[in-house]
Amino acid sequence: LVYNVTEDPQGDYKDDYRSRGEWVNYLRGAPFGPNKQRDAKGLGIPIDLSLAFHTDAGSSPGDTTIGTLMIVSITDADSAEVFPDSVSRLANRDFGDILQTQIVDDIRAKYDPVWRRRALWNRRYSEAFRPNVPAALLELLSHHNFLDMKFALDPRFRFDVSRSIYKGMLKFLATEYRHEYVIQPLPVTHFCAEFSGENGVNLRWRTQADSLEPTAVAEKFMVYTRIAGSGWDNGVPVDQPNIDFANLQPGVIYSYKVTAVNAGGESFPSEILSVCRVANANNPVLIINGFDRTSAPATLESGELRGFANFWDQGVPDRYDLNFIGDQYDFDDGSDWLDDDSPGHGASHADFETKIIPGNTHDFPYLHGQAVRAAGYSFVSASDEAVMDSLMDLSKYRVIDLILGEEKSTEGPKPRAQKQFVTFPSPLQKALTAFLQKGGRLFASGAYIGTDLFVGKAKDHPDRKFARETLKFNWRTNYAAKTGKLISVDSTVFSFGETFQFNTGYHRLIYTAESPDAIEPNDSLAITLLRYAENNTSAAVAYAGDYKLVLFGFPFETVLNEKKRTLIMQKVLEFFQTSP
Repeated sequence: LVYNVTEDPQGDYKDDYRSRGEWVNYLRGAPFGPNKQRDAKGLGIPIDLSLAFHTDAGSSPGDTTIGTLMIVSITDADSAEVFPDSVSRLANRDFGDILQTQIVDDIRAKYDPVWRRRALWNRRYSEAFRPNVPAALLELLSHHNFLDMKFALDPRFRFDVSRSIYKGMLKFLATEYRHEYVIQPLPVTHFCAEFSGENGVNLRWRTQADSLEPTAVAEKFMVYTRIAGSGWDNGVPVDQPNIDFANLQPGVIYSYKVTAVNAGGESFPSEILSVCRVANANNPVLIINGFDRTSAPATLESGELRGFANFWDQGVPDRYDLNFIGDQYDFDDGSDWLDDDSPGHGASHADFETKIIPGNTHDFPYLHGQAVRAAGYSFVSASDEAVMDSLMDLSKYRVIDLILGEEKSTEGPKPRAQKQFVTFPSPLQKALTAFLQKGGRLFASGAYIGTDLFVGKAKDHPDRKFARETLKFNWRTNYAAKTGKLISVDSTVFSFGETFQFNTGYHRLIYTAESPDAIEPNDSLAITLLRYAENNTSAAVAYAGDYKLVLFGFPFETVLNEKKRTLIMQKVLEFFQTSP
């Protein structure tokens, strides 16, 4: 009834796409059952609609996408124009139109004002005519067209277009059943976690407005807690964007995430922040999470060469990716498909087909915090947005650990408006400068810590001035190392000759730092701490003057050995405790 629609032993290919609609029918059951036997009992699940999610073929030589096609059918498997409950199958057209409109309008508003809206077809494709509930077949974009795939590989686009699909479904159902709809909120922002009282913690955050959906307003919030390395609890509901927790146990790391809630549902979670009180440890370290970036890989576009240049920048998955099969090797736009073993332009190696690719977990304050605690210090944490918009009073802290990971200025699939994920935005520069001028201590690490401040900017640009005069370093080069091996060349912080290793290749637990920076001292009181072992370029800088700095041209969290991470953090914090 479902998986052997053709009754042909050699018909697996056809059965594959034909069975999907029949599976929907079996889930619902009589009288909406599989078309071979409408009165089959099935599972009795009240399925409201069916969507087949496809990408399409086709390419375009210009700067336009192939765009979005929608396919529906106003007749069923028996050419009837009504569903088994006598509702007109013109509902399929309504569903397809609402969904296509929602997707195209949202993409045009956020990404590409000329995104192509293709036809709304009435065609007898199995995914469109076989389901006995309202159904549509979505061809979101073309997997043959390079510009379309620049969108498809961007995690931001994936989130937004998935939200569009959800909204289109919801609006169709609300219309069908004559209900008002409410769209679930967007994730909260400006999250911060600070100690309160003798053994408590205060959490604060802000809601995020959705410029495309006026109903997506948060009404309440859920706050989830993770104690040490255990799983998350079931959450605590709160009415306001803040909450206090008491009775934190000394030496235990507590982690928190927040979701926004309204009548439409629950948002995706915030980034994760962590805190820990260590007995007899005063003035906690403030960990600032400045690593928000998720992005597609870099692109190569020169003449007839087009493709995804993972050798430059692999991009950053949102948490993890499952769809990466390997680096592209055929960049020739004119390279023809011969067969599946020689697919031409866009061909990639197949050495990652079974691997999960780690990305931005949004949970690195926990990993940094583990090292801070092991070194004997308490810590709290905050998002960089909370710092930049003055939700945090940095004067309360003596030491800051700034996580920059693979944060760097990033454009969208088509350049529009302002870049995202700037490593040191002006408000952050201002906050850090004020903190340091009062004698603060800053430990900052990231793969683009210098690149983002220097590349493409004039010699007198404020970013370069901030790097040289405040952070006391000069940028030398990106792609500074391939092996990730480091050696200490000064005993001021680490023992002379101490070696470390950070991840520059695939690792199942941590993202790849494929393009670390070489940074050099730019002050008589600044020194090189670490060098990349393979070429002796400067990998880390320390400064001891009116304030203190330790800056890494690679992400601290990518150091593979936990004991080494603990040792690094311990030595950095010991350096910060001494007088200038």
